[in-house]
Amino acid sequence: MAGSSAVLEDGSLLSRLDRQLFKLESLMALISGLAIFSLMVLAVVSVGGRNTMNMPLPGYVDWIEQVMPLIAFMGVAYTQRDGGHIRMDILVGKLRGRALWAAEFITTLAMLVLVLLLIWGAYSHFLRSFDFNAPYWSRDSSIDISIPLWPAKLLVPVAFSVLAMRLMVQLWGYGRAMVLGLSEPVAIPLVMSAAQQAAEEAEHVAGLEDEEAV
Repeated sequence: MAGSSAVLEDGSLLSRLDRQLFKLESLMALISGLAIFSLMVLAVVSVGGRNTMNMPLPGYVDWIEQVMPLIAFMGVAYTQRDGGHIRMDILVGKLRGRALWAAEFITTLAMLVLVLLLIWGAYSHFLRSFDFNAPYWSRDSSIDISIPLWPAKLLVPVAFSVLAMRLMVQLWGYGRAMVLGLSEPVAIPLVMSAAQQAAEEAEHVAGLEDEEAV
């Protein structure tokens, strides 16, 4: 299952790569959040236009189709970095030390193989839609207002490529922890205990209170 986790940092090359990649992941997650907000705006405009002027937003469903890949895929690497994806850790949660890092390495490697296959399939799907010689470089378009579909299809392999880079960084982190026998390795999500979560939340609330006092 998903839980609260922390990603430790230091001055190593692995940690620097982790932080640089996290900047890209944060930007993509922000874009995903803005896409969600844009759907809210589109809904207000469409419903408002229908109720006030009997003129809903043209191509409302078409625009939703274009925005959905932003919502569904752009934040997937960000969530992987923080260990926020749903997972079954009944067995892995009982492991410690090198056994834990070995199990995490194997499962992360399996994820990477699957993601690479998804990148290949998604990019092939994009190529079937993209054509330099066609109008708007598109062989297909949405049904209502004919929006080219290739930009939305291109987002999928791009987002999965960033996820693949994140998985490679985590493989490095798990492999390093396994070989060196580290207890708190960098660049991988470490699940926090209930006491650590409570302490972090208390520190966060205290910080907010200090800001309000100022």
